[in-house]
Amino acid sequence: MSLIDGLFMTLLSTVVCVALPKLLSVIMSAKKENTVTSPSAVTLQDSNSEMPSFS
Repeated sequence: MSLIDGLFMTLLSTVVCVALPKLLSVIMSAKKENTVTSPSAVTLQDSNSEMPSFS
């Protein structure tokens, strides 16, 4: 293997090692956002009843 081939392989592996974790992070983040249920789906009913007093 010549010097140019060695430098090319080193450069290629460096780019892959830097870019792959970032790419996986973006993919996993997008996948996680799609599976999380939104809190707005749960609605609370407003109760207008008064509390009884025990006096």
